[in-house]
Amino acid sequence: MPTKPPKNTAKRKPRLKHIVCKPCWELKYCPYGPLVEFFPLPSDDRPLSDVRKCYESCIGAVRSGSLKTVREIYTAIENVLALEPRRWKWINQYRTEELRCSVFGHICPVFFSAEPFTETKHGRRTKRVVPRDVMLKVVRRDGQVCRVCQRNVPDDEIEFDHLIPHSRGGPTHAENIRILCRACNRKKKDSLKGLLAEGPFGIKRP
Repeated sequence: MPTKPPKNTAKRKPRLKHIVCKPCWELKYCPYGPLVEFFPLPSDDRPLSDVRKCYESCIGAVRSGSLKTVREIYTAIENVLALEPRRWKWINQYRTEELRCSVFGHICPVFFSAEPFTETKHGRRTKRVVPRDVMLKVVRRDGQVCRVCQRNVPDDEIEFDHLIPHSRGGPTHAENIRILCRACNRKKKDSLKGLLAEGPFGIKRP
């Protein structure tokens, strides 16, 4: 009686939980271009110890001054950038098929560098409500002083303002929230005046 082949019991790596869009998916444009080649090109059969060994070897060559030609120096620098062990360690936890650049095959820099700026349309649907922990951070930082008119604001008049308006994509993070008095907040509305520099030839931005 034929026996069944043993099942593959190897545990499959998880997907990255917070998947963001790449600009090439939604914008049909890559802001990184060939720089993608300086990011990991994972392989299932390449252990992290080998990556670390190559990285340390390149670092040692640069430090020792043994590299003679410009090409040797550039190659070593490219390897140092592409073999950064912390990136490889992080990436090796996950299935990487959805993280790869469709042209170069390397991990897209979006997943390391610019995640908050390239989230999907679904991710951009953030709530306008300011969480309590963010409120506390802002009050401690601003000390109940209106950031526009600089006067102390009574408890019942404190308003939390999005520096970059929520309607224009501003996030609800402490760095983008400030305290305003009611009068100053009503004047501002969703204007970007005072945040953006004048355009070329003195043309004012909206």
